[in-house]
Amino acid sequence: MRVRERVRRAAVALRPRLPRTVRGRRRAVQAVMAGCVLALLPSAWTHAVAADRLRTTADAPPAEVAVVFGAGLLNGRPTPYLARRLDAAAELYRTGKVKVVLVTGDNSRTEYDEPDAMRTYLTRHGVPGERIVSDFAGFDTWDSCVRARKIFGVERAVLISQGFHIRRAVALCGAAGVDSYGVGVDDEHDATWYYGGTREVFAAGKAALDATFKPGPQFLGPKEPGVSRALATPRT
Repeated sequence: MRVRERVRRAAVALRPRLPRTVRGRRRAVQAVMAGCVLALLPSAWTHAVAADRLRTTADAPPAEVAVVFGAGLLNGRPTPYLARRLDAAAELYRTGKVKVVLVTGDNSRTEYDEPDAMRTYLTRHGVPGERIVSDFAGFDTWDSCVRARKIFGVERAVLISQGFHIRRAVALCGAAGVDSYGVGVDDEHDATWYYGGTREVFAAGKAALDATFKPGPQFLGPKEPGVSRALATPRT
């Protein structure tokens, strides 16, 4: 009985207590509302920054470079979400909207290589290998944007991702010094889509911190001439 009573008392002590006065309750509600507003501010920031910079493959402005962000592999091949991003990049290349495709993703371990899988997919869909440049250290969106500017010398680009992610990508690349427009590809609104949309609310908070404090990427390394070399190659 003594143990049960101690457990009961501990549970009562941990139970949240509502303020007893009307003023106290009003302040509690105001505090919750303020917390919600603050939590949504970063997401509002990404929407505001990207408001006039979202396009489709049909009306995307010409740019020398398209940047495709990784979105996972399945048995060594691009996931359906990533495949649709790559399809959009291939379309932009075929229509002459872009000259080079920079694929940026995770290759932090030998058995997982997003950029090579993305390259293989693009070459099978008509993009010449010499027009594809790989960034093997695009561990997150901020890293990809910073490396695109500092390592590959990209100053202007069309970014390609899903609709729930593209606003954050445009905002972060802008903060990293890349003048960019975003193409948000369409997808079925399945569980993955809704998960991605929910995740963006939290990811926007990190994005706001990255844009403010501009930390270095996980791996920077030396500058690479891949993009400039690809642009110098005559198109066949």
